[in-house]
Amino acid sequence: MSTLPAAGVGRAPAARECGAISAVAGQSQREMREWAARYPGLLDAKTADPAMFGTLAAAAAFSGPGRAAAELRTANHACLWCFGLDWRIDYVATSEREVHDMVRRCAAVADGAAPVAGDDLTRALADLRAELAAAPAFAELGAFWREELRLMLEAMAREWAWKAARDAGAIDRPTFDEYLANAHNLGFSFVFAAHWIATGPVDDAGGDLVRAASWEVQRVIRLINDLGTYERDLAWGDLNALMLDVTGDGVKGRLAELTTAARHRLGELRERRPRLAAHADYMERQMDFCAGFYGAGDFWGNAPERDPR
Repeated sequence: MSTLPAAGVGRAPAARECGAISAVAGQSQREMREWAARYPGLLDAKTADPAMFGTLAAAAAFSGPGRAAAELRTANHACLWCFGLDWRIDYVATSEREVHDMVRRCAAVADGAAPVAGDDLTRALADLRAELAAAPAFAELGAFWREELRLMLEAMAREWAWKAARDAGAIDRPTFDEYLANAHNLGFSFVFAAHWIATGPVDDAGGDLVRAASWEVQRVIRLINDLGTYERDLAWGDLNALMLDVTGDGVKGRLAELTTAARHRLGELRERRPRLAAHADYMERQMDFCAGFYGAGDFWGNAPERDPR
């Protein structure tokens, strides 16, 4: 992805380091597939193919070099749950009421309600919440995680409404700025919140800095994703920044600006809250991993089969 300014974290890892990181990715992939198998209704077997598990595991492992698979497990579970939620809202839901019911049920489970009987989406979320609640940091950071979930749910519902209006013949579409402001539908900040809870440390004074940084990185990855998946989004009927009131060069220009701003914000986080420097590195490596990955690939597998209802 040539439009992304040069990476700001470290050097390229040596082959020995890559081997160690790849071992963690392999361990994570096996564990992720076992976790997903507990919830057969969470993911679509056609789109969630083995390569998806492998590349998601690699993204986490290369973003957190030196971390064991066990340390990345909770973030990986949160990531898989996001993919399941995205699939349910984008490709299974057939009405606005269905989307809002899904949002309501998930928000309730995040607050501690029991999952809906027979619903693997809420059952997986309840187990993810229990996993997070067992971590010492949850007492301080649980509200942060729930707020990120709320923002993601609302953003996904908003995009569903945009697409439904378009499919019904509406000419107006969200502006590029409105679309970018809805970047919470990507789920990066939600997954990062889970990673922070699982790995610590708690730093009350650094919370706002961390959140601001995660939102900056999330917007960058949103545009990296759009530049790399435009053809797939056309085929699958998704929205993409390149379909809005901006040229390809305009998207690339904004991406460069946002990337510079994100690196500045991450540097500020390292300088002001050195205890959280590892999380700044993790976010920056996620950003750079996606820049390389979306230049040649995609996490999703084959096109989803639409729900026949």
